[in-house]
Amino acid sequence: MVIDVTRTGEPLLEVEDLSVEFRTRDGVVRAVNSVSYTVLPGETFAVLGESGSGKSVSAQAIMGILDTPPAHVTGGAIRFAGQDLLTVGEQQRRRLRGDRIAMVFQDALTALNPVFTVGWQIAEMLRIHRGCSRAEARRQAAELLDRVRIPAAADRLGDYPHEFSGGMRQRVMIAMALALEPELLIADEPTTALDVTVQAQILELLAELQADNGMALVLITHDLGVVAEVADRIAVMYAGRVVETADASRLFRAPAHPYTEGLLASVPRVSARAGRLEPIGGAPPNLARIPPGCPFHPRCRHRRPVCRVDDPPLYRVESGRRSACHFFEEVLDGRS
Repeated sequence: MVIDVTRTGEPLLEVEDLSVEFRTRDGVVRAVNSVSYTVLPGETFAVLGESGSGKSVSAQAIMGILDTPPAHVTGGAIRFAGQDLLTVGEQQRRRLRGDRIAMVFQDALTALNPVFTVGWQIAEMLRIHRGCSRAEARRQAAELLDRVRIPAAADRLGDYPHEFSGGMRQRVMIAMALALEPELLIADEPTTALDVTVQAQILELLAELQADNGMALVLITHDLGVVAEVADRIAVMYAGRVVETADASRLFRAPAHPYTEGLLASVPRVSARAGRLEPIGGAPPNLARIPPGCPFHPRCRHRRPVCRVDDPPLYRVESGRRSACHFFEEVLDGRS
């Protein structure tokens, strides 16, 4: 277990040795395996990895919205402002959701209720959590839509989710998430399926709102471009585990895990000469049958016999940096 704090101040969120599994007819799927990281007040913390690496499941565990069954949190702690969310009652956790912790989901069209107007859905949070009258809640809903730059915001309160474009729906989700001014916002792939211009607008909007509110942001993504743009610190996940944590600048300058190295090598660069990209060979493991030893060893160019049998811990590379690789020094040096 590693608690990684690189800036001054007490952590707002501490995820410690979190494990989540799905018990299915075909066996147990170990989606999250002893994941640990911290998020400090006001910072942008990115959780990076391929689809199926456990990013979204760990976020849903933080929010307490996993369906049980089949999902089961089998170990660990999730502390928000020092309080373990896994030990509090459901009623208390409901009060925290939206009020102090909020989430923007990947697919806004399915996250929004199609049979209610967007104005009603935003106003409902204000009525339930803040006790606002219908008129006051509607007024604040219009202000929130205007704040996320939806044109003619007051006139669009009566529109349904399908009447908005993909980018506008994502703005509606952000407005809902910020309605109660949370201290922590979890954004799960907030720019997926949006064109690059709209992606840039959404990221700019999140950064602006974060600066205004002073909230912490956990950004879940597979997009290295998004991470490079906004993240302070990064946790890289693979096969349900954190395999590297580092400041964003240090991670992009010199990765300390072969998986991170592979991700960076597979990204096209404007400055590079024309040529073939270097994809990571093979495929992520089946989480119901994770291989022994290091889960990445079947795809790793640095592997040695020890990697097939010995699962590496998160080694301390330097202050504020960890890598789950027996040969992280080779990776840092760029040796094969």
